[in-house]
Amino acid sequence: MNENTRLSPGDTIGILGGGQLGRMLALSAASLGLKAHIFCPDPESPAFDVCSAYTIAPYEDIGALDTFASACSAVTYEFENVPALTAAHLAALVPVRPGVKALEVSQDRLSEKNFLSGSGVALAGYARVDSDEDLRAALDRFGGTGVLKTRRFGYDGKGQVMIRKPEDVKGAFDRIGRAPAVLEELIGFEREVSVIVARDLDGHCDAYDVSENHHENHILKTSTVPANVSGTTAAVARDMAIRIASSLDYVGVMGVEMFLSRGTDGETLLVNEIAPRVHNSGHWTEDACLTSQFEQHMRAVAGWRLGACARHSDVVMENLIGDECDAWPKILADPNARLHLYGKREARPGRKMGHVNRISPLTTA
Repeated sequence: MNENTRLSPGDTIGILGGGQLGRMLALSAASLGLKAHIFCPDPESPAFDVCSAYTIAPYEDIGALDTFASACSAVTYEFENVPALTAAHLAALVPVRPGVKALEVSQDRLSEKNFLSGSGVALAGYARVDSDEDLRAALDRFGGTGVLKTRRFGYDGKGQVMIRKPEDVKGAFDRIGRAPAVLEELIGFEREVSVIVARDLDGHCDAYDVSENHHENHILKTSTVPANVSGTTAAVARDMAIRIASSLDYVGVMGVEMFLSRGTDGETLLVNEIAPRVHNSGHWTEDACLTSQFEQHMRAVAGWRLGACARHSDVVMENLIGDECDAWPKILADPNARLHLYGKREARPGRKMGHVNRISPLTTA
């Protein structure tokens, strides 16, 4: 297996995961003349509708993985909770981009924070929590407040407890199942922003403009570009994202989430977390950039040069959650809106069913 393998049009990229991100990756692969083979245990995966081949099997099925690898020239993944052993097994057979290291770092919040700290980027204080005693000590360190999060498998607000006052502490560790955890320092911040960064096989990096993100019920609702940040802060955010990708020897697209606070010294950025994959807050790139985050990722995985990250329009991306997707006729009637639906069969509360990008003329940030 040659880790420096570069693909040609007609070759196949395997994708672990069959959700909406896998679907959009497969669509972008097709536009480049590449084929996509989806591997996912869910027989109703929306990505199956748009790929050239798919495998329905558990991620731990070694025989199925071997067959999958033999049909692919390179493999990527659409979510960061792919079992690390699965990625490692495939990496011995076919190039896996991003590599196993990115998964190992991002799947454990403590490992991720240790990595980020070692990369020289700023982040909020944190402490390891494995017991009630650890939690009490960490709370003492952070003034009695913090966010208790499981080290693994938490997303969209799951696996975390906010501690703002003494009565929140009772039972907090129990509410996350007494799983290995971290306590994050509770910081005051003005807004949440993110950067989508891309790095190719030769180590060249580029980053998209900073997006300003608004969440509802712990789920991303909108991403607005340009973000309401200074030009200096935007440059710092991009540089931080590029530094992280370079430190990981990363290949592909990554989302880097940050908190922005404002004080007497101006704007300050703290990295919250990374996502080693295309990211919800980067969906705006589909319609406001010549090269979307999805095409960019597939270019990198194929070993090709990156496309332009420049933005040609201002944009607000809105997630369509649950039955909000039923508004599709109204969205289609808006000449400045572009609708993206994921083909999921059932709209459930909290489920991302699609998104819409609303475009306007370019302005300066």
